[in-house]
Amino acid sequence: MLDPLDLLLFIARHKRAFLGIPLGAAVLAAVITVLMPNYFAGVTKILPPQQNQSSAAMALAQFGPAAGVAAGSLGLKNPNDLYVGMLKSRTVADRLIERFALRKLYGRSTLQDTRRVLESRTAISHGRDGIITVQVEDTDPARAADLANGYIEELYKLTQTLAVTEAGQRRLFLEGQLKLTRDALADAEVELKKTQETTGLFKLDDQGKAIIEAVAKLRAQIAAKEVEAATMRQFATERNPAYIRTQTELAGLRLELTRMEKSSQGSKEGDIFVPTGKVPEAGLEYVRRFRDVKYYETVFDLLAKQFEIAKIDEARDTSIVQVLDRALPPERKFRPHRSLIVLVTGVAALFAALLWALIADAWQRAARDGEEQEKLERLKALLWRRRAAS
Repeated sequence: MLDPLDLLLFIARHKRAFLGIPLGAAVLAAVITVLMPNYFAGVTKILPPQQNQSSAAMALAQFGPAAGVAAGSLGLKNPNDLYVGMLKSRTVADRLIERFALRKLYGRSTLQDTRRVLESRTAISHGRDGIITVQVEDTDPARAADLANGYIEELYKLTQTLAVTEAGQRRLFLEGQLKLTRDALADAEVELKKTQETTGLFKLDDQGKAIIEAVAKLRAQIAAKEVEAATMRQFATERNPAYIRTQTELAGLRLELTRMEKSSQGSKEGDIFVPTGKVPEAGLEYVRRFRDVKYYETVFDLLAKQFEIAKIDEARDTSIVQVLDRALPPERKFRPHRSLIVLVTGVAALFAALLWALIADAWQRAARDGEEQEKLERLKALLWRRRAAS
């Protein structure tokens, strides 16, 4: 059991260390913290666009009863991760560096070093509530607020130029498909005109025209559904419920096409839309060209509707970056916490003084005791040997 008298004697013997070392360390810490600049934190909070059901479901009604099920959302698992990544991107950092002349302000000669300083002074995070918080530290309170708000402004600009949503990716894909279909339709119309001039045929009978238009429309629906499935494959896995539903609808449309072709062929296998025995040889080529025109017309019409809806969805999605709390110039400094630094330094120095005092007492006891003195000499010899060997 520790004797209180021995403890008081121990403190009295080393009172200079217990008082001087913590006091000196605290004074030194206070001087250093006084020389440190004050940093202010500008904080802004935003609510990024949320995952909504796309308006493209309305377009599926154009595909007939076999494709009347609305498509599910193809968005990311967590949109907040995407927007946090965009805020931390090199593009946003470089724009802020140029906008606020941070290279000169931070005293860095390269963009890479300036980015590192900006990154060390910036904290971007999101919580379970879905709110993204941007905090930027600077020695000027007004500039700290401007930098925090600048991150949000650059994010908004970036979302206007990048296809980051389902609708944006769908619009880009459909835009390419629409251009290809437009070119194919123009070629088909040219070929039909050439066939009309060659054969002299300009009109089919009502029955043949109805069959061709019906099958051409069904084939166009299949093509549009294949485009939709191809769009999904860019974002969704094969186990995605929306992708599985689309494949089921596509299989139903293909089965319906097979039945219609067999019916029009009089139960004969083939790829021609009307019975060949009922169409003169000279008009067979015209039927094929007319079929191609009707097919590409229907495909173009369906893709154009999807493309317009994708543009509406994209405009809606990229404009819902809502600023909950705009950063204002802070009235109080964020760091350094001078009092806390001085206190922690003093306490750490006190423990260091205690450790030094315990070691000093042990050393003195060993010097007075014969057996302990022998162990001390052996320790010194081992230490000197290792130093000499090194």
